[in-house]
Amino acid sequence: MTVAVQREDVSEPSISEDGLVWIAGKTFTMGSDKHYAEEAPSHPVRVDGFWIDAAPVTNRQFGEFVAATSYVTLAEKAPDPKDYPGALPHMLKAGSLMFDPPSEPVTSSDINQWWTFKFGADWKHPYGRKSDLKRKLDHPVVHVAWCDAKAYADWSGKDLPTEAEWELAARGGLDDAEFAWGDELAPDGRLMANTWQGIFPHHNLRSKGNDRTSPVTSFPPNGYGVYDMIGNVWEWTSDFWSTRHPEPAAKACCIPVNPRGGAIEMSYDPRQAAIRIPRRVLKGGSHLCAPNYCRRYRPAARHAEPEDTSTSHVGFRCVKRP
Repeated sequence: MTVAVQREDVSEPSISEDGLVWIAGKTFTMGSDKHYAEEAPSHPVRVDGFWIDAAPVTNRQFGEFVAATSYVTLAEKAPDPKDYPGALPHMLKAGSLMFDPPSEPVTSSDINQWWTFKFGADWKHPYGRKSDLKRKLDHPVVHVAWCDAKAYADWSGKDLPTEAEWELAARGGLDDAEFAWGDELAPDGRLMANTWQGIFPHHNLRSKGNDRTSPVTSFPPNGYGVYDMIGNVWEWTSDFWSTRHPEPAAKACCIPVNPRGGAIEMSYDPRQAAIRIPRRVLKGGSHLCAPNYCRRYRPAARHAEPEDTSTSHVGFRCVKRP
């Protein structure tokens, strides 16, 4: 049964010449009380209007940035041993985290069964040294750490979105909907985003031919005319990670305006006390999100990622504020 979800009146998308979509300012309910603990509590926030990239930054666009600036990403540099006390010397080489699916069902939740640190993996070589971007120029750029995304944003005269800006844009004008398009993951059997089809992590049905990332705009835009806010790749935001949202304001006059996330001190991973790497908020889920494993293909979902970490399923998009 299709559940009707009330959508605010959304006019035709206002799109700039450089591919930015205007998101009008409004008060909306951020977060969710229905899923993972870090999404709660749901609470009203006010966000001023802003422009956002209609799609994630692609390999083609990132390549233009690198050609213009000779920028070198973090994954292309060998880690500094001083930043990683206790690290094995043979692991301190240039590379990035890559999804490597097991060939048969797994018996535990240990992510080391499907993630590997691949030497030589970077934005130009998404699967390692022998891979390239052939037929992937219009896919989202991946293997970019937070500093790489921020460097691109600065070069382009933009910024990375706050978590609140990102979530407002992802909701597409729907009020309290489960997904960016309504309350059903696949309405009438139609795939609305590049998410995992099958049993994660070993069985991928490769629906629509997507084994990993897909070209941007391959799936329908949301109500604001923005593509790929859900699935395909996780996206960096500018906010430091916090384990939960703040409590709702007691009075309407005290609703947060343009919130900017938590404090840097609270973003450090308590499981790695010796490594003081801040974590930022990722949004949107990726092509690896599946009903049996990670239901984070929703606007309210969020995930912590260390600033220095790049992977094969994390990218970004930018915003421009008036």
